[in-house]
Amino acid sequence: MTYHPKSDFMAVMMQRGYLADCTDYQALDEALSQGVVTAYIGYDATAKSLHVGHLLNIMMLRWFQKTGHKPITLMGGGTTKVGDPSFRADERPLLTPDQIDANIDGMKQVFAKYLDYGEAGNGALMLNNAEWLDGLNYLEFLRDIGRHFSVNRMLSFESVKSRLDREQSLSFLEFNYMILQAYDFLELYRRYGCTLQMGGSDQWGNIVNGIDLTRRVLDEEIYGLTSPLLTTSDGRKMGKSQGGAIWLNSDMLSPYEFWQFWRNTTDADVGRFLKLYTEMPLDECERLGALAGSEINDAKIVLANEVTALCHGAEAAAAAEATAREVFEKGGVGDDLPTLELSPADLGDGISIVQLIVKTGLAKSGKEAKRLIAENGARIDDAPLTDAGMMLDAGALASPVKLSAGKKRHALVKLAD
Repeated sequence: MTYHPKSDFMAVMMQRGYLADCTDYQALDEALSQGVVTAYIGYDATAKSLHVGHLLNIMMLRWFQKTGHKPITLMGGGTTKVGDPSFRADERPLLTPDQIDANIDGMKQVFAKYLDYGEAGNGALMLNNAEWLDGLNYLEFLRDIGRHFSVNRMLSFESVKSRLDREQSLSFLEFNYMILQAYDFLELYRRYGCTLQMGGSDQWGNIVNGIDLTRRVLDEEIYGLTSPLLTTSDGRKMGKSQGGAIWLNSDMLSPYEFWQFWRNTTDADVGRFLKLYTEMPLDECERLGALAGSEINDAKIVLANEVTALCHGAEAAAAAEATAREVFEKGGVGDDLPTLELSPADLGDGISIVQLIVKTGLAKSGKEAKRLIAENGARIDDAPLTDAGMMLDAGALASPVKLSAGKKRHALVKLAD
């Protein structure tokens, strides 16, 4: 695309790789260059923390605010009760209102690190769509809003079509989701003058619905902008590791493990991730991403430090790097490693090494732990671990024991004080 943006925000989106699609590049760019625009991204409260898969869109909101505009983080207190069926093979488990509220409380912790919710002109807003969805009158909603939706068109959206093509059931509850999300956009325009919805490219159909609805009900022009759905260069979905999701809340994943995730980035992804997940100048991102051989490891440390500092603070990033150096370069134990504390009851007369590997999260099952040992991938205090039948008692755990799976994953086991 040879389009040259006028607005700072659109320039950042295009130059750093955030942009997948937009409903009207030029009209949105024009609006962004003429004054403060309000935009939102919605987050359903399906877990107690957001994960790395959400980080791209959080960075988009951060850049939106940094370039002078007003971001809204919309918590899906209402829509979570329905569940987004987009590109899913099955229905999401239904959560209770209390679970949803607890999840929202956990998710809020992250946004405050990336956005300024102050009183300034472009201070961010945190809203909850339960505010307008919970009190809807069903018949009125059907008459006023439902009549603007064509079932034929809804069935043609890729997110729904892919589910039906596989002959997987789509409940009527889930089918309502796209109407509710469209209604969110209409309400945010009415209440807050919000003219832009952003999201991952899997949300394109839902975003377009909101734009159409607002045009039909209020005869107003609003916009949608989507980011690419990221995969790593080896084809894995961004944010997933062997151990599960990479959570952004420190009580669900330690800053050290978060740092390690970024430090272990594949060489080919370093430049791209520096552009997307840090605020470093573009030319520096490109310089670091082009390094080869052992020098690319220095770029990975810069990436890990920058991303961790944004999410957990500069001190946590520095502590994680120091721990990593101690563990990898000096063979030390490191204070920041994931730690399993065993009580005397846990230990009993002794505990097997296989159990410990599973309990520390270095393997998902006993079978996987035994395979790790058989394939010479396990170490105990930096020495090869070859005996899958090894038992450890209180004497063996008198001082902390370091377990390793491969070269990059470590954990400590110690007795509770």
